[in-house]
Amino acid sequence: MADYVKPKKHLGQHFLTDKAVARAIVDAIDPSTENLIEIGAGTGVLTQYILQRKIPNFKIIEIDTESVNYLLSHFENMNAHVIEADFLHFKLETIFPDSFSLIGNFPYNISNQILFKVYDYRDQVEEVVGMFQKEVAERIASKPGSKKYGVLSVLLQAYYDIEYLFTVNEDVFNPPPKVKSGVIRLRRNDIEKLDCDEALFKTVIKTAFNQRRKTLGNALKSMGAKEWPEEYKVILSKRAEQLGVADFVLLTNLAVQTIHRK
Repeated sequence: MADYVKPKKHLGQHFLTDKAVARAIVDAIDPSTENLIEIGAGTGVLTQYILQRKIPNFKIIEIDTESVNYLLSHFENMNAHVIEADFLHFKLETIFPDSFSLIGNFPYNISNQILFKVYDYRDQVEEVVGMFQKEVAERIASKPGSKKYGVLSVLLQAYYDIEYLFTVNEDVFNPPPKVKSGVIRLRRNDIEKLDCDEALFKTVIKTAFNQRRKTLGNALKSMGAKEWPEEYKVILSKRAEQLGVADFVLLTNLAVQTIHRK
């Protein structure tokens, strides 16, 4: 029987110990949720409250064998819920071919990768409630004009309504991280498809923010977009952090015309 799980630095494990915080995270999930995946359950501090919700279809993806053994020995019928696997490389459609939600106290060292995977699965992921490093949580929820606003802010805000729910102090983890944490909620909006080439949309955003100190007109020259129509000079004189989702959709459509111009 696994009575203890040693937090592993290489997995970015910081186990939440405050049950009130754990309950608040679980309570933030939509009451109507039927399909839920918990990422990295650790010692089950969130799991215990998720099980109380009696969600019809609940799965855990946990990479750490020691944590898996702990969950199997401390919770009943865990074999039906736990999948020992690496979330980043796991094909989520093999669990839920349709829609599902995600929850977790996400490892700081892979939080951006988790969010990029959410973006890739945006047609299936209805909701995400998670704890991240506070800086990451603020970045995802930040609006245009903020220095924290970046690539993931735009990509996720294109398809999700995002709320920063609350901040969590360092002293409620084992071991305590060196930074505060933030809990955010992403809920899928009504946008099924953007009014532009979505692959190019992502490329334009990444290109613009990779050179965020430059104006957009200069930053996008690396894509071969050099001759811009005069009426778009105002938006092209701005920097990436000043543009919202609709602006980037416009810019993507403009890039299509400009890049492919003979």
